[in-house]
Order: sequence, then structure tokens, then C-alpha cells
Amino acid sequence: MEPAVRRRGGGAWEGMYRLVMRRTPVYVTFVLVGAFVGERAVDRGIHALWDHINVGKRYEDISVLGQRPSEE
Repeated sequence: MEPAVRRRGGGAWEGMYRLVMRRTPVYVTFVLVGAFVGERAVDRGIHALWDHINVGKRYEDISVLGQRPSEE
């Protein structure tokens, strides 16, 4: 049996590993920043979807809300 041949250079995943996961502080920073950015993206996406689905039903869309009808 021949020994496994190890590729040199690698691909994108190996480059990402060398860049991010080699040192613990860099890895922790990457995870925290990724969690923050991901949370913001999901929050904005869900908020935009909710606004799109509820157009015309929101408080801002009702022009006479809180006003008394005029007696004429």
C-alpha cells in the first residue's frame, strides 16, 4: 500500500483554516463577529418580512387612529 499523498497549497477551506482557526483569539473573534452579524441580518430580514406581510394593518398605516370622529 502506498502512503497517502498530502496535497500542498490546499483550497479555500484550508486557507480559511490557516487564517482563522490557527490561533484561539482570532477564532473567538471570528465567532463573535459572525454571531453579531448573523443576528443583525436575521433581525432585519424578519422585520422586513413582517412589515411586508402586514402592510395596511400596522399602527403607522391607520390614519385616524386615536382621533375622535367629528360631529357634523
